[in-house]
Amino acid sequence: MKVLSIAIASFAAVSAQTMNIRSHRRLSYEKIAGYSPGSQVTDHCAIDLDQAAIERSLAKQTSDSFARAFEIYKQGGHSKSFAQVTLASPLKASIEKGALISGTNEKGEEVLGKAYETYDAGTSVIKVQYQTSDLQSNYVGCQVGALVEEDINTSGCLTETGSVTIDGTQYSYSYSPAEDNMNGRTISGFSTDAEAKMRNGCKGCPYEDFMYFYDYYGTDTYADDWVTAAFNGEKTNFKNGNADFSLISNVGKEEIISKGTAYMNIFMYVIYELEDALDDCEAGCINCNSDPVHAWDEGVCFYTGSVEGQDAKESGYLLHELADKRCQNFKTCGPTGSDLSGTSALNYAVFDLFALGNFQLQSGNCQAARDTVKHITQLMYVPMIQGTMRYAYTIGELQGGEKEKAEGAAFAAAVLPRIHAASPDAATTIYNNMKVGATSTNANDVKAAFESVYPQLGISCSQVGGLWNEATNTYYHGMKPCVDTTSQQATATNSKLGIGLGVTFGVLFILAVGCILYMRNKEKVGKPSFGLNENKPISA
Repeated sequence: MKVLSIAIASFAAVSAQTMNIRSHRRLSYEKIAGYSPGSQVTDHCAIDLDQAAIERSLAKQTSDSFARAFEIYKQGGHSKSFAQVTLASPLKASIEKGALISGTNEKGEEVLGKAYETYDAGTSVIKVQYQTSDLQSNYVGCQVGALVEEDINTSGCLTETGSVTIDGTQYSYSYSPAEDNMNGRTISGFSTDAEAKMRNGCKGCPYEDFMYFYDYYGTDTYADDWVTAAFNGEKTNFKNGNADFSLISNVGKEEIISKGTAYMNIFMYVIYELEDALDDCEAGCINCNSDPVHAWDEGVCFYTGSVEGQDAKESGYLLHELADKRCQNFKTCGPTGSDLSGTSALNYAVFDLFALGNFQLQSGNCQAARDTVKHITQLMYVPMIQGTMRYAYTIGELQGGEKEKAEGAAFAAAVLPRIHAASPDAATTIYNNMKVGATSTNANDVKAAFESVYPQLGISCSQVGGLWNEATNTYYHGMKPCVDTTSQQATATNSKLGIGLGVTFGVLFILAVGCILYMRNKEKVGKPSFGLNENKPISA
């Protein structure tokens, strides 16, 4: 009943504080696959456009297209766009990060931005971060970075030469729109910045899930190392789980890279944002929690992306899409996890938890939010397990080729550290069967190794499901779901109940807040909703 207790505790904590609420959060941002963010995160959601651009370049399977995919991976193109301009005369005074900067595009239309960082007086080269909008469809007007020509959008970029106004002072400038429009958020950076953000430089460092990967691979930059080694056709230099990419062609590398960027780099950054929200949370303080809600919203963005839209009807490129793909293979789609199509039961659960966590952060119920993060991260490993088992069977029983072997190796790499933390022996079994260059693959051994650690991972047999054969309308031989123990069944049931109640309480909380704000507004204008009727005598 742990999740149920969390939900009830969250509601109780908020109820005690409700009369002190001061809410300034906007409630009309576009939804993210049904989730209602409390802050503008359209620019963050757009990271999936980089993933899509990488995949398109990889699919061409030429040396030039792979080189371009690597550039997009390292330099980006769609998220946190900025122009690096050279001023004709140095800054007359220092400017703070976020200071408003305005200029014009090629058509003479106004372009708004802000100072990318703080600059001292006398500085001649500055970065102007382009303003983003609340609408995902046109969140920013300048997308260049390392993108191929057909993907570049310069309609909202600063003109090549002109003037910008900074804090009321006009400066002439020049720059190259093709070379100097860059991006401050990249998929590569999600991994290369990991030490400072997840192990040594954060309030809650080190983060538990990141340490599984650090301990297993022996490096903070394991995801970037994996992807870069694949691009270069080299062998990794990990403590465990090494792969020799010189053994495979571009067919295999395409899978290794595209799944590495999404399911290693971005996967861990989702967890980082959720943990960062916890670091920002201040217990018992509703007014203080706009920062954690923003970080939480960012985590939802990196899980989902922008392409899936407000209702998740479109196919995306990140973890939300992966869960919906794998549920079709393992008969875990639908609200009950028993269907072969539609939204995965896992995504239903994860998005209930996203909503619950948002509510807990708003209310300053930080400990409850911490437990919610744990439940989310537990579920996030499920599609990686499903992917590994699926390709283990495809390779071992259905004579899968290089493509399938690479896919299996990539999925295994994304989950092996978590398995190793639970059982080194189980991880060794999975690695030996799924590694790049494995001489044989036994799907039953891989399945058994995974199932042996489900209790330690906090997941159940029913959540993973079994590999379904559409042709025979039954499970593949030996790939039926395992049977949950009584405790696992109880945990799954209580989780669903607790999540549902938590979201219900969250809705009630929002309604209560709305009523209180309404009454306060009435009081401010001299028309209290509840007050004494001055024309009626007061009863003794």
